[in-house]
Amino acid sequence: MNRWIIAMAGVLVLSLTGTGAAAEKIGFVDVREIMFNSDEGKKATEELKKLVEKNRLLIQGSEAELQKMNDKIEKQRTVLTEAALKEKEAAFQKKLRDYQVLGKEANEDLQAKRQEHNENMLLEIHKVINSVAEKEKYTVIFDLSAILFYNKTDDLTKRVVDELNKTYKSKK
Repeated sequence: MNRWIIAMAGVLVLSLTGTGAAAEKIGFVDVREIMFNSDEGKKATEELKKLVEKNRLLIQGSEAELQKMNDKIEKQRTVLTEAALKEKEAAFQKKLRDYQVLGKEANEDLQAKRQEHNENMLLEIHKVINSVAEKEKYTVIFDLSAILFYNKTDDLTKRVVDELNKTYKSKK
């Protein structure tokens, strides 16, 4: 909703410029597409996928261990003393809490890495958009997430992806 209001305010400001409006140059970018289709975005996506897979394997291992413990307790339930059964169930509950903490920490770690990546990418994307806007004398560039219709000839997304790829290659 806020993006829509900002977009409409931008259109209103441009329409109020009167006769100078014909000289105004407006562009559009799809920031999400830039994040996913740039080389750096693809690299980050692969890194996040690897982290998800690593966490999944850790969690599955912990789940298998929990299942074995539970099965062992159920098989021995009739032959164990009450004290021994309580001890094994307490150990199982501790392992279950450890499993839950592992899952929570894995999720938090993934979220933190995703957020860090997004923040870094957005900073670079904004720099590139500003550079393109200055070079090509754009008055305003809108993010397509807030736009319902636009002229595709004014879409700068591909150009920004190319510039962003050049920027990251030159930093290496």
